Amino acid sequence: MAGTRSQIYIQLVFAVGGEGNQIGSSWEEKLFSCITRTVTNHGQTLLAINGMPDHIHMLVAIRPSCCLSDLVREVKTSSGAFINEQQFSGSGFRWQEGYGAFSYAISDLDNLIAFIGNQKNHHKKQSFKEEYIGLLREFDVEFTEENLFNWANFF
Repeated sequence: MAGTRSQIYIQLVFAVGGEGNQIGSSWEEKLFSCITRTVTNHGQTLLAINGMPDHIHMLVAIRPSCCLSDLVREVKTSSGAFINEQQFSGSGFRWQEGYGAFSYAISDLDNLIAFIGNQKNHHKKQSFKEEYIGLLREFDVEFTEENLFNWANFF
């Protein structure tokens, strides 16, 4: 749309699904490249991506016309297919249903990009469950334990 200007920054968090499904350190960069291509092909800008064997964090600058749920569905579908086509995961890789989406101001981006880049060290001190529930509370998102990820899949 002519004249439309925006700054919309969203941190997305989603988790692996299925017992034994883990993101391997030997192929995570290839996965991140696949996700970057998908986001870019949908006209959005990926500012940061990183994760752990059990989950991913992404920071995306999105356009107002972007349907976030469609973007996440396409990222999960294309990256899951990529992992299975490359046979990176022997157990039929899949992502869990759902995701977290948290909006940020431009003044928060440097700290958020550093946080995403520092996932490996961060999770030496805090589990994914603690981190995710902390984000939900920080952003005042209502939740119950029953409608969160299946934590049994995490180490």
